Amino acid sequence: MLRQGPRFLLSRASAATMRWTRQYAADLPAETSGDSKFVDAWKKLIPTIDPPRTPSAYMAPRPPTPSTIPSKLTVNLVLPYDSVLSAKQVDMVIIPATTGQMGVLPGHVATIAELKPGVISVHEGNDISKYFLSGGFAFIHANSVADIIAIEATPVDRLDPNLVQKGLAEFQQKLNSASTDAEKAEAQIGVDVHSALNAALTG
Repeated sequence: MLRQGPRFLLSRASAATMRWTRQYAADLPAETSGDSKFVDAWKKLIPTIDPPRTPSAYMAPRPPTPSTIPSKLTVNLVLPYDSVLSAKQVDMVIIPATTGQMGVLPGHVATIAELKPGVISVHEGNDISKYFLSGGFAFIHANSVADIIAIEATPVDRLDPNLVQKGLAEFQQKLNSASTDAEKAEAQIGVDVHSALNAALTG
């Protein structure tokens, strides 16, 4: 009897999986917003109490996609304590994505990209502004707006090459002498950031 148990459970599980297998998202008909369905169901069950607000109730509606591609890209570069660029109209921005350098022009497809330590180049006509980012995320919207969020951002021309070389040497020494995984990880992050800073200065 016990030997047959696993076989019985597996057969029942596979049957249930086949019975409840959901269609692919492309095969499903368009649905109304989740909020309205939730509110309707709430009012049927508990008509005397107002329904709670869901997270989407606090979100601004998605801006419409323009019918024509704008001539400029709107860039916002935001730090936890400052706004470096606010609604800046530019021709192009090049960001250091983890998958490689990524150029963003007006009309770029909506994208979310993780950023690695590196340089962001903001092109405005013949002027190019460069900032070193410690990492973060870029949210590129279909309406030609790019929101870039980073922990730290510093103009490249304000970096001190001597301090960068000193920091790189210190973290390489820490990496070589690290004895625990935590120490190795911390030292490796320092090496990566200072290597990116050095590349920004020499590139």
